[in-house]
Amino acid sequence: MRTLQKAPVLVFLLAIAAVLPADEILTAPAYFDRIAARYGEFTDFQAAVTIKLGTETMEGELFHRRPNLLTIEFSAPSNEIISSDGKQLNVHIPRHGVTLRQPLRERTAEPTGLITEQGLSLMRRNYSIAYLTGPSEVALEPGSSEMVIKLRLEARGTTEGYRQLTISVNEEGLIRRIIGVTNDYRDVQMDFRNIRIDSSIPDEKFEFENPPTANVFENFIFELDRDGG
Repeated sequence: MRTLQKAPVLVFLLAIAAVLPADEILTAPAYFDRIAARYGEFTDFQAAVTIKLGTETMEGELFHRRPNLLTIEFSAPSNEIISSDGKQLNVHIPRHGVTLRQPLRERTAEPTGLITEQGLSLMRRNYSIAYLTGPSEVALEPGSSEMVIKLRLEARGTTEGYRQLTISVNEEGLIRRIIGVTNDYRDVQMDFRNIRIDSSIPDEKFEFENPPTANVFENFIFELDRDGG
């Protein structure tokens, strides 16, 4: 009799098991952690990068070596360089004969460093994370055949460089695009293509020497919260 009484429950459980996916659906924070953990396994990576800020488009090659070495060599604008060792950011602009230099706060990643292990760790700590439309893949953009999972990040405070981020992760678990809204409501889009993992990038790519003809301007980024208060 007890067996018969249990039968409807067993049928219900079997029916539920039949429609559940084989892999448990990850929460957005857990999915983000998985992506961040993968980036933490890379010794280095490089990618073609395109940065759009308003009507301006910049293109170049990005080089990163863990934990915090980053260089971007731009082809447009020609010969511009962004270089960071995690403590100091250098932006060389040859057409103006200047190099901009800025110490970096430990809790804030520079914009182009968002896809580094350090940048992802800071995002996990300083942003709330949710799926943009759900855990399923969607088109990178209307009309695109490239499928990605999109995450929406909202800043927990007002001291982050971006108040909002949308991160698109491709089928290989690599960050394909980041769209950010800055604190002054400017849109920044960063696209990463032709990503190469652990390609043994030479040391020279991370050794920035300011040209003797370039004037150096220190502290070019206005820090709203220098003392963290």
